[in-house]
Amino acid sequence: MSRESRLFGGAVVVGLVAASSAAGADSTLTFDGTLTDAGDEHVLIDFEVPAGTQEIQIDHDDLSADDILDWGLWSPDGFRGWGGGNTEPLVVGELASSRSYLIGPITPGTWHFDIGKAKLVDGSADYAITVTLRDAPTLPPQTERTPLAVPGPTLSDATAWYAGDFHVHSEQSGDASATFQQITDLARQRGLDFVELSDHNTTAQLDYYKSIQDGVTDLLFMPGVEFTTYHGHANGIGATAFVDFRMGLPDVDIHAAATAYHAQGALFSINHPAFDLGDACIGCAFQYVDEMEPGELDGIEVATAASAQIFYDQTSKIWESLADRGHRLAALGGSDDHSAGENIGAFGAPIGSPTTMVYAAGLSAEAIKDGIREARTVVKVRGPDDPMAEVSIDGDDVVARITGGGGLEGQWVVDGVIGDRFSIDADPFESRVSVVPLPDKARRARLEILEGASPVTLTSHVWIEAGDGGAGGAGGSASTSGISPEGGGADGCAAANDVDDVRGGGVTALLVAAAAVSTRLRRRRNKTKRSGRPAREETAE
Repeated sequence: MSRESRLFGGAVVVGLVAASSAAGADSTLTFDGTLTDAGDEHVLIDFEVPAGTQEIQIDHDDLSADDILDWGLWSPDGFRGWGGGNTEPLVVGELASSRSYLIGPITPGTWHFDIGKAKLVDGSADYAITVTLRDAPTLPPQTERTPLAVPGPTLSDATAWYAGDFHVHSEQSGDASATFQQITDLARQRGLDFVELSDHNTTAQLDYYKSIQDGVTDLLFMPGVEFTTYHGHANGIGATAFVDFRMGLPDVDIHAAATAYHAQGALFSINHPAFDLGDACIGCAFQYVDEMEPGELDGIEVATAASAQIFYDQTSKIWESLADRGHRLAALGGSDDHSAGENIGAFGAPIGSPTTMVYAAGLSAEAIKDGIREARTVVKVRGPDDPMAEVSIDGDDVVARITGGGGLEGQWVVDGVIGDRFSIDADPFESRVSVVPLPDKARRARLEILEGASPVTLTSHVWIEAGDGGAGGAGGSASTSGISPEGGGADGCAAANDVDDVRGGGVTALLVAAAAVSTRLRRRRNKTKRSGRPAREETAE
């Protein structure tokens, strides 16, 4: 046996290597130590894997009911999986691996285990790790795992509005429990055309796409990943390759991430940008807003789960501030469902709540991505049965045709300024707002449908280019002059309210909601690892 101590960024690691005396038998390596909040947010622990190893198992424990550490694995060939807060041991092999981890050759050489400092209550956290190197696999081959086919199937070539959910977690996320069959069944029940499996920082779910898509002709599975950092979450829509999320490590930052997603033909969209609940939802608020450059972002999740009425004021301010800086973002919605609608809590939501409508030239991943690039999206906050609003340009007017909205109210938001509300008293119903082009600045308009203080339907912006009445293209900031919204037969100029005004008591509601949300958001783990297999726990991240 040999024992050694090494100093990593913010961590003292003590390793005890115990090799079996029997030739060819399993061997174990143990590591224990203390992390501190100094240094990098991720600590890498290297270990050597000899030739002939067929399977690796790693048992890990953060030894605390309060501290939260995340776990992941890299081989000499690159990424092998990210379990986040998984409490069960991880196992990787050539033909089978545990959830969140990839199958593939066990390449001899230096591997490293990653520990993420998610939450260190008193500025430090202890851990214990045991690495078992086996000369024979213990997991049966997972024949259902096959390489993802790109670009994937086309289920329809009709140009139409397609209904989907861009934020769904399967059991391949460490904090989720939904099986692929449960996701399929619920999405079908809700009448969706597509779902994106946006699991946390892993691509393990992609191995199962062929097996779950085979025989399913009425529901498209969109590739994707939730890019999850301790300072914000984003959506790699259509992503088929891993992108490093470990901020602060060499060459890893938010700009490199956006570039890497775009390089593989995927889109990069902010998830739940205003979820600032501290330790109740670690890293959920997007803290990189001010750093993002036009072209790096493609969308923004304007409604998440059942919390839109709580966070929409703050989210809309972020959305409009980005638009002021030239970002032309598609409005997207996602349920953030982790359990296929089971035990979701007061602020959770089943798949399809919200539903995002995308106007696309077919039901395929490529066509859906094109629809997002063109911001041809509408978010139905509560689900597929909410009103629909189709927005277009007619001369100097932006026109909305609303169906299913009788008895509700609408309001235009032009250049970030909220207009007066109007009653929706017919079905279908048409509303117009005059947006006079300016010679040197692009302008924008979008529609909100509300029930009381709560948003029900949200459209993406329509952009009016400088000097003309056409939409599209890259844009800059816009004037707030020339706003004249009309609803039905109403006329007259509307008084505008600054978008910074808080609607519907949002601040009070946010404070009240924070305590309630904290019972669900982020994992609340049962520390029973040393007495048996732990139960999985669900969160919305």
